Amino acid sequence: MALIDPVLLKPRLGHLAGRFDVDAVDECDSTSSELMRRADRGAPAGTVVVADRQSAGRGRRGRTWLSSPEASLTFSLLWRFPGPASRLSGLSLAVGLGLAQALEGLGVSGVRLKWPNDVLIESEAGFAKLAGILIELASDRRGTQAIIGIGINLDAPSGDFAMPVTGINQACSPSPDRHVVLAAILASLVGILEKLTVEGFFCLKSEWQRYHAWQGEMVQILGDGAAPLIGRCLGVDDDGALLLETGGGIERIHSGDVSLRPAGSALGVRPA
Repeated sequence: MALIDPVLLKPRLGHLAGRFDVDAVDECDSTSSELMRRADRGAPAGTVVVADRQSAGRGRRGRTWLSSPEASLTFSLLWRFPGPASRLSGLSLAVGLGLAQALEGLGVSGVRLKWPNDVLIESEAGFAKLAGILIELASDRRGTQAIIGIGINLDAPSGDFAMPVTGINQACSPSPDRHVVLAAILASLVGILEKLTVEGFFCLKSEWQRYHAWQGEMVQILGDGAAPLIGRCLGVDDDGALLLETGGGIERIHSGDVSLRPAGSALGVRPA
């Protein structure tokens, strides 16, 4: 039996239970791939697929997202928006904000956001990754379909990672039940996504920047085969682009196919 039981989840969603159709599976290739197949067959907005194991879980830039029973919570949410995908440029940031607010409401301390789609925990030891977001969009004459994939560590995974990792159980005491975690996130996302639909990302920008891990700090932007771009991070603009103050002026970074690191980290060079 899957570790998430929709029957136990429903009362935790309260009046929002009717907004979601949650299916928990023991294993699939990836929750986003499974949900995309269901969307192609006409699954309604609010459909959620949760999996204990993913044989081909996907992360940003083609990375594999590893998940294991008990230690993680991996799921994908189907949402539909009116209008073209160009109106959703800040979607991954909005989802990150929804996650941050939900986790903070559960008592998780030190929640921070890393542009464009990671949730971190800040402690005396520095930053550690807690969750990741992967969004896939498809548009047609009816609007834009979003497959919102989320992976959260409940316990810190073991292995060799590009940055330190942690889990909810290490950042929150007592540890919340996984049904409580999923319900809190889904409830938070409803409000965030509805606000994004009506008002756009600019109405969420200041709140996102409140959680921003490197607001006002020196950072470096690393792209494949390119020299590091170093400057002071000014946050994001109204469409979710990263604003970087450099010697040549303010750069707007749109692409998610780059990596943001503190200036002077081991993966780059110190600013002059």
